[in-house]
Amino acid sequence: MNVSISKPDSLGTLAGILCLLHCLATPLLFVALAGSTSTGDEAPAWWVSMNYIFLFISLIAVYRSSQTTSRSYMKPLFWISWVILTFVLINEQAAWIELAEVYSYIAAAFLVILHVYNRRYCHCKADHCCAESTKK
Repeated sequence: MNVSISKPDSLGTLAGILCLLHCLATPLLFVALAGSTSTGDEAPAWWVSMNYIFLFISLIAVYRSSQTTSRSYMKPLFWISWVILTFVLINEQAAWIELAEVYSYIAAAFLVILHVYNRRYCHCKADHCCAESTKK
């Protein structure tokens, strides 16, 4: 699979799947480190920083996918889902409101689904038509 900036949906799908795996592995990390007194109740900084790495990669993928999609409704869906995912992940750190962990799974999964759908159904046959269709 060619995962590059020229294939933003592949990049977004890969980043989203890795993000989901990261989210699913977090509780396992806490269980594995439960006996360690040095970790306390917080995940290691390198583990938490992965959230922001995935957000940055997904930002690039959403930006490029929203530029190249042939469906006008995909652009706002990409951006809304990315903003929701960003809010949920930042809220985990800032604890503004109490949200269940499932919301981060849903937000990441929805972004993956959008990228898969866009990759499958929302691309033009010619390179120039995508740019024209997004200007309408």
